[in-house]
This record gives sequence, structure tokens and C-alpha cells, in this order.
Amino acid sequence: MTEKITADLCRQWDAQDLLAPLRSQFQLPDGIIYLDGNSLGVQPKAALQRAQEVVAQEWGTQLIRAWNSADWVHLPQRMGNLIAPWIGAKQEEVVVTDTTSINLYKVLHAALRIAQAEQPQRRKVVSERANFPTDLYIAQSLCQQFDLDLVLIEPEELADSLKEDVAVLLLTHVNYRTGAMHDMEAVTRTAHGVGIVTVWDLCHSAGAVPVDLNAAQADFAIGCTYKYLNGGPGAPAFVWAHPRHVNRFEQPLSGWHGHALPFSFDPQYQPAIGVERYLCGTQPIISMSVLECGLQVFAQAQALGGMAALRKKSLALTDTFMRLVEQECGAYGFGVATPQMHAQRGSQVSLTRTYGSGIDAKDSGAYAIVQALIARGVIGDFRAGGGPGSPHLDILRFGFTPLYTSFGDVWQAVQHLREVMQSQEWKQPRFHQRNAVT
Repeated sequence: MTEKITADLCRQWDAQDLLAPLRSQFQLPDGIIYLDGNSLGVQPKAALQRAQEVVAQEWGTQLIRAWNSADWVHLPQRMGNLIAPWIGAKQEEVVVTDTTSINLYKVLHAALRIAQAEQPQRRKVVSERANFPTDLYIAQSLCQQFDLDLVLIEPEELADSLKEDVAVLLLTHVNYRTGAMHDMEAVTRTAHGVGIVTVWDLCHSAGAVPVDLNAAQADFAIGCTYKYLNGGPGAPAFVWAHPRHVNRFEQPLSGWHGHALPFSFDPQYQPAIGVERYLCGTQPIISMSVLECGLQVFAQAQALGGMAALRKKSLALTDTFMRLVEQECGAYGFGVATPQMHAQRGSQVSLTRTYGSGIDAKDSGAYAIVQALIARGVIGDFRAGGGPGSPHLDILRFGFTPLYTSFGDVWQAVQHLREVMQSQEWKQPRFHQRNAVT
């Protein structure tokens, strides 16, 4: 497509969008163009009523009886079964529980025990230097416990790093900074070819891009539910283990909900059979109940074409944004960190600014530009560059959630970006004052 993109053309694409009716299922504030669903998803309209129902009726009147009468006790399995089709898992293979970091600790620990039981001479865990920091922190902790080396690599070094001294490969499927996406099946096949166990983080994948864990023969996976799955801030995460591994080892956080018979109150731990053993303590019932509202919208999306339709729209939205930035803002020094090739891209676009582009040599201007956009009602976010071994590029990050993002949103967002740059509005001192959360 070489024609110039116009507001009328974006309206035409919105009129043709089969997924457009799903936008009405979400609470989108007036005057807001929300392009940060890759960090926190929008509230489903049903969520408020569901939260009130849980608090006022289930907790308020049924009290402790609600563990049975409202089936609180099986929420982790029920929510896991709703997520399973969107990540290529089967029913009863996924549970929702705890946080991403805690679940990663569980599965990475299990992966390391499997690797050491089979090939104790392997002394390395490999991950990307640009992996999400919590993944690296958890890996650092476990490597210290197992007396292993954590080897951090650049993406282009991955193939050469998969050697016979590596125990586990830990990767995020879609990179949080750049939106670059790994070929999960190909990478897993290569890793397995030299006996490496794989652990995948799906935080920036689940609900946004096609994932098929079983087809890829992945070993373990974890992910959050508050981004593209729209579960709400701090919503519990999910965990998956391939059936060939799920019962091989007890996970290290052996809490009572992971017991085979939690209400036997046996003082000796006996792990449940299957992925339920990856549960730990009592679940966050209110937030887990609200999560179902977001997942129910995905059930509606299934009837409108499922993941194929979501992926098609996601790619169209990100293509449109990248073309519009070039068309409308080409004179303002933005680069694009996100791959152009569809097979290598998640559902976000990361623009870059080099240091020295801002008000002094140590400032790219990226943070201030994002803040100026937010002041106008265009919500994206900022990720700093300059870390050890990482490119000295600051990131302006924009997420495109096909359930509720429109082509009109994309058009308007880029017009605001052009105006912020053209007027030099972003140079105002108020936009350079750093908030705690960027």
C-alpha cells in the first residue's frame, strides 16, 4: 500500500473492522487515546459490576461459604481454562495464580532441577540482556542458589549461544522494549536439539499474538493477565508446564493450595497431580473474579474470527502507525526499534530518540515527548535506554490492542505527536520532571 494515509481512510478502515463492536465492551474515558494496553489493559465495562457482586453478595452475604457456593476454590483452574486456547494449551494445563515473578521462580526452579537431573555438567542459564528485568533478577537469584552462571546475550548472539553447556534458555517471546518477537517453535527446536530446557515469558504475547505452546513443544511458560488480557492492575498471572514435565518435580513454593488434598490438613506435603501443583497460597479472589470479565470479551472475539482476526488487525494498526509517523513526523528524528517484518513483531511500536536530541547532551527528549502527549490525552509510555550493554536509545512505547484500539485512534495520536514536535511543546520544563512510574 503506497497511498497517503488520511483521516478519511482511517475512518473507512474502522467502518470495515469486524472487531470494532468489541470496543463498546470497554470503559474508554472521553478525550483519551489509549496506546498503553501493552502495560495495563483498559477496564472491561463488566468489571465494576462483577467486583461489586463479589464484594457485596459473595463475600458480603455468603462469607466463607462462597468458597463452595460461588466456587472460589476453582477460580485458578477456570481462569486457566479460559486462557488456554489463546496460548496453544489444552484444558487443565494452565492455572492462574500469584504474580509473574513468583511463577517464573517456580518454573525456572523446576526447569533447572530437570536439567541438572539429566545433565548435571550443564552450568549455564542463557537469557537476553534486554529481557524484562524481573526475569533477570529471578534468574540471578536461582543461579546463585544452584551455583550456575547466568549468561546474557544480544538477540543476534542467540543461535551461537545454544551450546551443550547450557541448562536452561529463558526468553520473553515479545521483547518489552522493542516489540521484537522470537520464532518460538524454531528457537525451541534448536534448543532441544542440544538438550536445553526452555522457559518462555508470554507477558507481551498472550491475547495479542498467536502462541501455540504445545505445537512449539515448549517446556514451561508464564505470563501476566493485566496487559492484553485486561485483568486489571495487579491481576494474577498464569503458569503452564508441558505435560511431559508437569509431574516430574515439586515446585519450590509448596503452599497448601498446591497440595493434593489441601483440606486434609496433612502436615506432610504431597503435591497435586498436574499443573495445580503450581498453586501456592490462598488466591486473590476479588481480582481473579474480575479477570473473568476481560477473558469473556475474548470469547466474543472468538466468534468474530479469533486470534487470526486479532493478529490481522494488530499488524494493520502497527503498520499504520509506523507509516503515519514517517509520513507526518519524518522531520523530527524518530527511529523505529520495532521490526518491520510481521513475523518478527508483537503488538507494539517503539520509537527511538538518541541522546543529544533533547535539551542537553544527556537527554533524548523521549520522556518529555511522552509526557506532552499524555497531557494531550494520548497515553503511551517511556522506557529509558543507556543500560549496560544495551543500545543508547530511549524508547517511546505505544501498544495497540485490537480489541479496542481503532484506526482513528492511530491517526489522532500521530497528529498530536506532530503538533507536539512542531510547536516544541515538549521542551516545556514541566514535561521533564520525572514521575516515579514512567
